Amino acid sequence: MRITLQELADLVQGEILRGDVSAVYDGFCGLKEARPGDISFFGNERYAKDLASTKAGVVLVGTESVNAPEAVALILVPNAVIGFDAVVRKYAVPKPLFRPGVHPSAVLGEGVELDSDAVMIGANAVIGDGCRIGPGTRIGPCSVVGERSVIGSDCEIAANVTLREGSILGDRVVLHSGVVIGGDGYGFQFVEGQHRKIEQMGIVRLEDDVEVGANSTIDRARFGETVIGAGTKIDNLVQVAHNVIVGKHCLLVAQVGISGSTRLSDHVTVGAKAGVAGHLQLREGVVVAGGARVISDLGPGGTYFGYPAKPMKDDLRTKMHLKKLGRLFDRVAALERQIEALQGEVEGDS
Repeated sequence: MRITLQELADLVQGEILRGDVSAVYDGFCGLKEARPGDISFFGNERYAKDLASTKAGVVLVGTESVNAPEAVALILVPNAVIGFDAVVRKYAVPKPLFRPGVHPSAVLGEGVELDSDAVMIGANAVIGDGCRIGPGTRIGPCSVVGERSVIGSDCEIAANVTLREGSILGDRVVLHSGVVIGGDGYGFQFVEGQHRKIEQMGIVRLEDDVEVGANSTIDRARFGETVIGAGTKIDNLVQVAHNVIVGKHCLLVAQVGISGSTRLSDHVTVGAKAGVAGHLQLREGVVVAGGARVISDLGPGGTYFGYPAKPMKDDLRTKMHLKKLGRLFDRVAALERQIEALQGEVEGDS
């Protein structure tokens, strides 16, 4: 890549604050690792020290009030993260080319509906009977799409993904390797000393623009649907149980577990390793911190920490009190000694 400062400003729709418009850049990198020929960005105040010492050639910034070395050119943009992403999308190593067609080793069942000139089916993929696949969708090698599943347009199904029977995907859904959609929900009834399996007859529906990270699993409903709302992004190693409803534009970070029949409203964020018990409701805008354990309904709004999850201020207050317990024990012990001494004096006087 080679791009001048002026061309870069045009690409990101930004304003040049300083720098030579004819200067040329040939790479992009983070602030700390950047060299003089690199484009970088400043999108969070926590990286202010990195900005102050960066060797980047030019930095995209969201405000004029920044402390950067004089030699570094600056471009003001509405959102530095989005601006930098535009650069990466234009100049990064491209994804594998979309080559429409069905690989000779792929297996297509009866009644499959697809346009072989508009979809890409990889080697050893298996498409079950009665499936429908929209134009622009690619299905990677060794992936399995169960019978009667429906996949929308422009979806990306990576290698080794499993969609169980009846799954429904909207448009522009992205599933990374190892994802399993529509496995049986964890339903058992203890009868006569045994755990008897309860049939899971429902499906999973992923709405438009959902992305699911590697090795995450979303279980089918017992009846009806497990639903992931439009625009929701799920990280790696996340478990979503049967009959869960996740709203639109939610974030589920790595190793989150959502138990059965819980409902998340729109714009809910659940941090890494957090767990949410079953049959609960997390209302709109709730943020659950990493590692928290949710055992009651939350929200709307608010940030929740700890176990059991509670409002951030309450949890921090509890932690402050816990830190003082050692001193409190010492004070109580000292008071007990004083009381014992006073009791001894009283008994001596009597």
